[in-house]
Amino acid sequence: MNDASVFIDLVGEWAWIGWLILIAVFLVIEMLSLDFTFLMLGLGSAVGLLTGLFGLPVWAQLIIAAAAAALFILVLRPPLLKRLHRGEDPTKSNVDALIGLRGTALDEITQISGQAKLRNGDTWTARSESAIAIPSGAPVAVSAINGATAIVRPVND
Repeated sequence: MNDASVFIDLVGEWAWIGWLILIAVFLVIEMLSLDFTFLMLGLGSAVGLLTGLFGLPVWAQLIIAAAAAALFILVLRPPLLKRLHRGEDPTKSNVDALIGLRGTALDEITQISGQAKLRNGDTWTARSESAIAIPSGAPVAVSAINGATAIVRPVND
């Protein structure tokens, strides 16, 4: 027996430990991410562990585990995500709720300075989205929020 065959036999004999470590690592990452991707990879690793217990060679275990993980990601993950997000409130909040909100320029708004009063009653420091200045009293809409500054664009009603 040469060294390569001894090494291959050793890897095949102790592959189950590698599968257990992979399962544990994937589950810990899943607990931190809550995305179901690493859970599916962990399930694929569990399939690889089971194939190893049936005596399949390591290369076959890897192929079957990868195929099982891909199948789980494509088939099982989407309905799980849909079920997880089923009860979410679809209403936008915080900064997301301000995008698209209309208002009025309180003074001239340029790319350097300006203020706008939004329809929700808030007054924001504003900057123009383009190089064109927006005159005082003109209708505007929020394009983005950059820190405490609203990036606005003119609206032609």
